[in-house]
Amino acid sequence: MTRRRMQAHLKRFAILACLFISAPAAAQTWPSHLIKAVIPFGAGSATDVVPRMVFERLATELGQTIVVENRAGAGGTVGTAAVIRSDPDGYSILAHSSAITIAPAIFTDLTYDATKDLSSALMIGYSANVLITSPSKPWKTAQEFIEAAKKKDASITFGSVGIGSAVHISAEKFRLAAGIDVTHVPYRGGSEVIADILGGRIDFYFCPLATALPLIQSGQVRALLVSTPKRVADLPDVPSPPEIGLKDADSAIWFGVFLPSKAPKEVVAKLYESGSKVLANPDMQAGLKKLGVEPWPMKPGEMDALVAQQTIASAALVKAAGIK
Repeated sequence: MTRRRMQAHLKRFAILACLFISAPAAAQTWPSHLIKAVIPFGAGSATDVVPRMVFERLATELGQTIVVENRAGAGGTVGTAAVIRSDPDGYSILAHSSAITIAPAIFTDLTYDATKDLSSALMIGYSANVLITSPSKPWKTAQEFIEAAKKKDASITFGSVGIGSAVHISAEKFRLAAGIDVTHVPYRGGSEVIADILGGRIDFYFCPLATALPLIQSGQVRALLVSTPKRVADLPDVPSPPEIGLKDADSAIWFGVFLPSKAPKEVVAKLYESGSKVLANPDMQAGLKKLGVEPWPMKPGEMDALVAQQTIASAALVKAAGIK
C-alpha cells in the first residue's frame, strides 16, 4: 500500500470515528440551544393550548427556550410532514393529538408513515370532546337534537378543525351511532368553528373539553354530550353516549409529543424523563385538570404501540363513515 493510499484510508477512518463519537456526544449535551415545537393545528385549539402549557414548564426543566410554531392544514399533516423532514437532532419536535392516527386513512397521498417516521416521546394525557351547540337552537338535550336531525326537512351542519381531525372523528362516530344525516363543514382552526357556533351559523361541534369548559360555564354554548364512555367530573350533568343508547359512539382525544424516528435514542429518553417530571408536578397536574385533561402515563414504546393500534382502527372507521 502506498503512503498516499494509507493517508486516504486513515482520513476516512478518522471521519467515521468522528461520526460514531459525535452522535452520542451530541445526544448527551442535548439540548444546547433553542428547540422548535411544531403544533399542526391553529392557535387556540386544544392541541395548541394543552402542549403550550407543558412546553412552558418543560423549557425550564431542560434549561432551553422552546418556541412554538403553529403549522395548520390538511388535518395536521402539513406540520407533521415538516417535522419529519427536519434534521433528526432533537431540535424540532411535534405536539400532536390522536388525529395523527386518522390521517393515513384519509390522505392517501401522504409522503410519510407516522408509525415509522416518528418516535413517540411523551404522552401528556387524554380528554373528552363535548358536543356543543348555540343556546339559541331549539334542542336542549342530545335526544332532542337527534330527533330534530332525523326529521325529513332537517339540514344539520357540524364544524371541525379539518377533515380527519379528532373532533371530526368524534362527530362521525356520533352520526353513525345516532343514524342521522348531517353535513360536515371543515375549518382551519377551532376559534373559527366556535365563532360560527356562537353565531348560530352551524349547528354543532364536538369541541375539546379544554376549550369548551369556559364557554359552557359562561353560558355561551350548551353542552349536550361528552364523547367518553362515562361522564366527566367537570360536566356532571352532561351524559355520555352509552347513557343515551348510542353504541360505539364514544371517543377520547389524547395529546402527545413526538420526534423524527432517526432522532438519537438518548434524546428521546431525556425528553421522556424531563417531560415526565413536568407532568408529575402537582401544579402542572392541577393546570391540566382545569383544561379537562386526565393523565395517561405510558412509556415511549407503549405510546408507539398505541399509535399503531389506533391507526388500524381509524382506517376501519373512516371506511365505514365514507370519509374522503
